[in-house]
Amino acid sequence: MEMSCKNQLIDQFKHRVFDESYPRIFKCLGMLNEEQIWNSPSGNIPSVGNLIIHLCGNARQWILSALGDKEDNRDRESEFIIHRNIKKSDLLFLMENLRINLIETLDQLEEEDLQKIYVIQELKESGFSVIIHVIEHFSYHTGQITTLTKLQTNQNTDYYGGINLNSLNNLN
Repeated sequence: MEMSCKNQLIDQFKHRVFDESYPRIFKCLGMLNEEQIWNSPSGNIPSVGNLIIHLCGNARQWILSALGDKEDNRDRESEFIIHRNIKKSDLLFLMENLRINLIETLDQLEEEDLQKIYVIQELKESGFSVIIHVIEHFSYHTGQITTLTKLQTNQNTDYYGGINLNSLNNLN
């Protein structure tokens, strides 16, 4: 049986965000201490903690509020304020809660929801584009979180440990 476009898109979202970005972010959090999650090399670069709060705020606004019709109570500016009272465990809880809510919302989407136009941050986007936006947004900021972690720990994240990335495996 052929998979619908919606199901393929949702599967890729879950793979890219929950199977790739989440474990990488969790690994970085595990490599950093409570102080390091709020460190920034300059005032123009958000800390790891801020980037995680920002990712959650963005996904809530774009998917839960727009596609899931939940209230949009995002305060984007506060996502970039240093919150040293927020611990790693709080950030992990925030991300796991987001995962549950995203899965619930995405699994309830209908094929026609991908074609609808939603207005988010004064931008007009199709449901399809909304999902792509959150995938790429997670990927982009996961890379920043990785770089900040490597800068602070001087350690390799070893995301691909045991996998030969130079291999030219032919699946045929």
